[in-house]
Amino acid sequence: MLARSKEDSTSPVANAYDLSGATYGSYADGDTSNLFRFSGTHGYADRQVWACVTAKLSEIRLSGTTSLSVLDAGCGPGTWLKRLVISAKEMGFVEISARGFDVSAEQIQQARVNCRRLSSLPGVRLEFTVGDLTHALPEADDSTDLTLCLYSVLSHIPPAELPSVARELGRVTRGSFITTVRPIGSMASGLVAAIDDVRRLRHDQRRNWCEVELADGGRAAFSFHLFSTAELECLFQGIFKIENLEGLDFFHGRFAADSRWNPPSQDLPHVLAVELANMEKSFSGKPEYNDHANHLLLVGRKVPQGRRSDSQQPRPKLTLRSLRP
Repeated sequence: MLARSKEDSTSPVANAYDLSGATYGSYADGDTSNLFRFSGTHGYADRQVWACVTAKLSEIRLSGTTSLSVLDAGCGPGTWLKRLVISAKEMGFVEISARGFDVSAEQIQQARVNCRRLSSLPGVRLEFTVGDLTHALPEADDSTDLTLCLYSVLSHIPPAELPSVARELGRVTRGSFITTVRPIGSMASGLVAAIDDVRRLRHDQRRNWCEVELADGGRAAFSFHLFSTAELECLFQGIFKIENLEGLDFFHGRFAADSRWNPPSQDLPHVLAVELANMEKSFSGKPEYNDHANHLLLVGRKVPQGRRSDSQQPRPKLTLRSLRP
């Protein structure tokens, strides 16, 4: 839960996630003792994002290289980099250089604790640092094979600064880029805590501002922007060749967590799981519905210099192929 106050905050966003502490990881990432079960609130979307990540890792590995460079912008408690490094080692990558950064010092501390054993693996250089995505990144031009920027990270960036942030993410990426954001028609989210723990939530899209009051009296207020599909596409078009842009979780967030459909502490009934999966697949292929998903997923590949027009070509649908059952 959020504490009631913290004197040493550096920004409203950093303050909110600092105060959320270790509870944020369990809310956002589910049961982190079983990294690949994807059992949390965003489990369905997590599985789809992870399928994209593993597809990109497989693509890089099949090119013949055994080295990998990864950047996770807004890494939170390090869950995604932990998954990635473990899987990359299993795929046969010999050298893995990965950096995660976050505006929250508390989340970076959580990440260092959560991933401390990985840093001792042969060939793994894993670093977590406090950093602000609105500042210049220390990575060299075209230095990362895969750049991640997942869930609410871009939503916390003031809209006026988003173009420069997008260019900076493009500058350091030589390979692929994966991001998710909250669309304008998504369900209400507590962001720093589960919605069940929220007493009052106020989101002002005109001011790009969110205020959260929790059941225990904790309060947080911070910048937050909801994206339209067209806005997200425009932001990265010309920087990356957009391979996929689709909505994630039209139905799971609305039905799977509802005790009338799925009693707490039980796995989703098979029949309901199949029907929801079929519905998700049907709607994700229809751009007119994307703004009403709970997440928007964009997968891009770096546009080589001199070939900017490539980004204007029709986007092929990326095949989401997970290497795990």
